[in-house]
Amino acid sequence: MMSKLLLLCFLFFLSCSHLLLSSCFSFSNSTKICPHGQSLALLHLKKSFSIEKSYSNYFKYYHLPNYPKTEYWKEGSDCCSWDGVSCDLVTGHVIELDLSCSWLSGTIHSNSTLFRFPHLQRLNLAFNDFSGSSVSAGFGRFSSLTHLNLSESGFSGLISPEISHLSNLVSFDLSRNWDVEFAPHGFDSLVQNLTKLQKLHLRGISISSVFPNSLLNRSSLISLDLSLCGLYGRFPDNDIHLLKLELLYLWGNSNLSGNFPRFSENNSLIHLYLSFINFSGELPTSIGNLKSLQTLSLIECQFSGSIPASLENLTQITYLNFYYNHFSGKIPNVFYNLRNLISLELSRNNFNGQIPPSIGNLTNLRVLDFSDNQLEGAIPSSVYGFSSLSHVRLQYNLFNGTIPSWLYTLPSLVELDLSHNKFTGHIGEFQFDSLESIDLSMNELHGSIPTSIFELVNFSSPCLSSNNLSGVLETSKFEKLINLKDLDLSNNMLSLTMSVHSNSMLPNIQTLDLSHNNISGIFSWNVGKDTLVYMNLSYNSISGFEMLPWKSMRILDLHCNLLQGPLPTPPNSPFFFSVSHNKLSGELSPLICKASSMGVLDLSHNNLGGMLPHCLGNFSNDLSILNLRRNQFHGIIPQTFLKGNSFRTLDFNSNQLEGLVPRSLIICKELEVLNLGNNKINDTFPHWLGALPKLQVLVLRSNQFHGHIGVPKIKSPFMSLRIIDLAHNDFEGDLPEMYLRSLKATMNIDEGNMTRKYMGDHNYQDSVMVTIKGLEIEFVKILNTFTTIDFSSNKFQGVIPKCIGNLNSLRGLNLSHNYLTGYIPLSFKNLKMLESLDLSSNKLSGRIPQELTSLTFLEVLNLSQNHLIGFIPQGSQFQTFGNDSYYGNPGLCGFPLSKRCTTDEIQYPSQEIEAKFEGGFNWKITLMGYGCGLVIGLSLCCLIFVSGKPEWLVWIIDKNIHKKIARNKRSTCGRGARIS
Repeated sequence: MMSKLLLLCFLFFLSCSHLLLSSCFSFSNSTKICPHGQSLALLHLKKSFSIEKSYSNYFKYYHLPNYPKTEYWKEGSDCCSWDGVSCDLVTGHVIELDLSCSWLSGTIHSNSTLFRFPHLQRLNLAFNDFSGSSVSAGFGRFSSLTHLNLSESGFSGLISPEISHLSNLVSFDLSRNWDVEFAPHGFDSLVQNLTKLQKLHLRGISISSVFPNSLLNRSSLISLDLSLCGLYGRFPDNDIHLLKLELLYLWGNSNLSGNFPRFSENNSLIHLYLSFINFSGELPTSIGNLKSLQTLSLIECQFSGSIPASLENLTQITYLNFYYNHFSGKIPNVFYNLRNLISLELSRNNFNGQIPPSIGNLTNLRVLDFSDNQLEGAIPSSVYGFSSLSHVRLQYNLFNGTIPSWLYTLPSLVELDLSHNKFTGHIGEFQFDSLESIDLSMNELHGSIPTSIFELVNFSSPCLSSNNLSGVLETSKFEKLINLKDLDLSNNMLSLTMSVHSNSMLPNIQTLDLSHNNISGIFSWNVGKDTLVYMNLSYNSISGFEMLPWKSMRILDLHCNLLQGPLPTPPNSPFFFSVSHNKLSGELSPLICKASSMGVLDLSHNNLGGMLPHCLGNFSNDLSILNLRRNQFHGIIPQTFLKGNSFRTLDFNSNQLEGLVPRSLIICKELEVLNLGNNKINDTFPHWLGALPKLQVLVLRSNQFHGHIGVPKIKSPFMSLRIIDLAHNDFEGDLPEMYLRSLKATMNIDEGNMTRKYMGDHNYQDSVMVTIKGLEIEFVKILNTFTTIDFSSNKFQGVIPKCIGNLNSLRGLNLSHNYLTGYIPLSFKNLKMLESLDLSSNKLSGRIPQELTSLTFLEVLNLSQNHLIGFIPQGSQFQTFGNDSYYGNPGLCGFPLSKRCTTDEIQYPSQEIEAKFEGGFNWKITLMGYGCGLVIGLSLCCLIFVSGKPEWLVWIIDKNIHKKIARNKRSTCGRGARIS
């Protein structure tokens, strides 16, 4: 009976359950969850944006899943089933909206239907393009919001203060909206009100505030990214007790100072990025508390001192980067237990000593970078198990010895850089073909290039330059290196044998440097005809080319070879073309003007002749350097220069050019160097060049310039001029005082605050010839602090202007072989930087100012062949000058001349007296003195005549005569003792 009752109950339950379930399923199938108003709002939101399919390429690059979610929103369907939309199962309200990576483009206005979902709990709009949108007050209306992600979506402008009303936010990500900023105190309000935050990511948002201490008391924080936020001031020094914190990014706040944060022992930190901030001091031993840490980045900070031994406690660390700090001492031997380490980068510090042996325990290591330190000794030879090591960078150290054999056996090696060390011996054979880049330059390696190099099919950029490698390279060996892009074998002793089958080799090569080797004969290796953009074959013995077939060439450097015959016509594409210091002959073809993109054309030091093509001054707007020095060109300089041209250097020195200086040079506003020296130009001084604002070097020497230089036609000419050479011409008249007063570039150079560099750039550097002691010396580079004036071998006359003393940064001054008269100006004592002074072969008189001994940099002095007199100053640099500095001045005496000085010569009037005479007599005062003296003299004569010989007058005269005689005797004795 009981069993029947239980069975009936069970059957009743089943029937009821069936009815209930039927009712439920019937309801769900006949009722839509999403309210109609929300569907309309979502469809309206969809229409407010466009779909940009091109964004998919961006997401592919970063491997982000992406697709246009709103494309699948269809009217009439349940919006709660749409992609990116989630609803409350009970009310149907939209509570989650995820439109991240949806290719959306458009502006979110303040009245957007986006803000009609008051029940939203999660909103993700990341990785779209909402340019022109702001983080408006509408976002502050989502009072139930716990997760808000607007990262990398093109927002801009001020963040609305209403954002701080989202008191339920657990996660807020606004990262990488680079034009968004907080209003003053806006960030403080947000930190104060959002007390439940676990994740706060604001990378790239302009906060411009000090780091808020209250953040370090937010125990709920798990992830904090305030990178690139403009934080300033000092980071709090107190210990950090955020036990849940796993990620802390503060990098890129360059004005944020402080020390390395101290974390409590029971922390959970996994990722710590403090790079590019102004943290300093030593790393504390408490760094060993970070036992869960996996990544530690301290790139470009100011940390110093040694690395604490407690680093060995970071057993979970995978990424460790201390690049560009001031760490010093030995690298500690702490790597035995850091077996998870994948990347170890300690470059650009001051570490010394040897590589610690515990490095060999890092069996998972992929990147090892100890470059730019002062490490020395040999690389450990007994290292095994580096099966994953792919990048080895040990360049710019003091390592010596041979390259250890284990480096040739790494199966995963992609990059090997041992450059700028002191390695010796041969290069070994590589056992695997994974290598893509190798740099062994600037060592002392010798022998031949190993054959395994030519089997590395992935090879893209080998650099073996500046060693002592030798042997013969056959171009056919390069056939397998189809991925080669950059090849640098310069500064060795290699020769080259070119195969007839080499025409199609290296199809991807872009740069080739074989300079400073022993390559000779005709160069027929047509390598990279379609791809090569840079080729340097300078400093070899190449005698010619079959052709110049390179279609994409931008830089072609053939200088210092044995090229002969006519000038090879360059391709139409090069920007830099140099064949200087060869033996080329013949005329310059107008075809050169077809290279319309030419920027640097250097044909100097050849035997080229004929007249210059008229197009040479106007065939390229990009042409900045035109150097035709030391050839045999004749005729006139091209007269036409393009308006808006880029000329920086024009060098026609040492040819046979004649005529006038082209007036069209006045439009060369970028001109810094104009060298017309050693030609046959017949003209007056080109004063109009003084209007060129950047002209620094002007050389007109050894031409037929003539006439008076005169006075400037413009105010303040030649303001930038610091090297001027007018020597060996026929200029006459006074020295151009008004021009000399305008040479501001030779005055008050503050070398301490200047960056010393040479004129030019890495492709081309200017040079100039300077005459010192009658010898022409070539400065192959012109330092930006070098200044000199050479007016020698002309017909200048009159006195030397005192204003030259104002040119107190002058290094060289040559006024020799003219007709100058008067004294050496006292103002020369102000030329404190002067290294060379030549006033020889003039008509200067008076004595050598004692004050010139204060010129402590003076190395060359020539005052010969003048009319100078008196005692040669002693002391300082004057002790180093020989007889040839003074010969031809019979009135001079004293060391180093054999003629000794007499008492009268030593007593020569002081320079101060001479200086007064230099200024000229004041004849009015002189005449008044003579008048008064005459009256007094006549009165005394009358008195004596009337009264006879007055006893008082005789007593005064006798007494003074005796005193003067006695004083002269004592003085003569004393001086005589000093002379002997």
